Amino acid sequence: MWDKLRGIEERYEELTRMMADPEVVGNPARLAELAREHAELEEIVGVYRQYQEASRHLEEARALLEERDAELRELAEAEVEYLQERLRELEQKLRTLLLPKDPRDQRDVIMEIRAGAGGEEAGLFAADLYRMYSRYAERHGWQTELLSAHPTDLGGFKEVVFEVRGKGAFSRLKFESGVHRVQRVPITESSGRIHTSTATVAVLPEADEVEVHIDPKDLEIEVYCSSGPGGQHMQKNATAVRITHKPTGMVVTCESERSQAQNKARALAVLRARLYEMERQRQENEIAEARRAQVGTGERSEKIRTYNFPQNRVTDHRIGLTIYRLSDVLDGDLDPFIDELIAQEQAERLRGMQGTAAS
Repeated sequence: MWDKLRGIEERYEELTRMMADPEVVGNPARLAELAREHAELEEIVGVYRQYQEASRHLEEARALLEERDAELRELAEAEVEYLQERLRELEQKLRTLLLPKDPRDQRDVIMEIRAGAGGEEAGLFAADLYRMYSRYAERHGWQTELLSAHPTDLGGFKEVVFEVRGKGAFSRLKFESGVHRVQRVPITESSGRIHTSTATVAVLPEADEVEVHIDPKDLEIEVYCSSGPGGQHMQKNATAVRITHKPTGMVVTCESERSQAQNKARALAVLRARLYEMERQRQENEIAEARRAQVGTGERSEKIRTYNFPQNRVTDHRIGLTIYRLSDVLDGDLDPFIDELIAQEQAERLRGMQGTAAS
């Protein structure tokens, strides 16, 4: 580990020198490439240097333990104890930072929310989740764009598909895949009974064209008039696009843009993301045991998180974390859950690496 860290620091210093080279400065593409690598190494080099500095201070403090002055020795003992704990914390952080990165983490995301069990109430909950993720994206400075939506009569969604663009979007939103459960009194319930409904969330990293080749002969493309607000604003031109991928039967629609070409490009982006995820899961299942599908069936018994309105609580069942601030969570305050999920994932990967090293 320490040899690897020394090598990373040497590479970081080399990149710093290269970025100051006039020839590199005069080549924007090369400079941007080096700057990205430099930025990726910056945090781990910073922590490594903190570790080195703390190690030097520990040696100095240990030297003071030989002093005859009792007060000075007492101060040195306290300093040694503090620095030993500091070094343990920094070493743990370095081990975490050295974990292999998920190559998809920096990708933009396509999210699909579908009403599950619960009828109209499930559709209303799907709309709540769409707003929650839109607000979460705003908090992180990410951009969202609605790609397609199938609304219900009461203002919910049977299905809503949208894009989230921003640095690290997939690294945080990937934990949201699964069945989300809501417990509340629906607006359609006159007796005041609490109902349980679900919505499913799928989080797909956007795929580049070079990663997923789609044969045009495998596509059936239809155009139609998108649903507008009606009246004089009714969409007259056939700009909405429906694409069927014949080999898999996948159907993607997009009507958010004003032009047919833009809607076609958006729909193809969604299709690529779905096919990319399908292939990734197929490959993963060949290596490991077949794991559960990303969102299950949408049954009430399957859930990753429960939103309970009467008790003002949200519980993430994967990590056993409950927060009694439901309105804040639905307003996009998801970081307490996501931070804990990331920490759990890192801890599991560290245990896996240590187990491999031990064997």
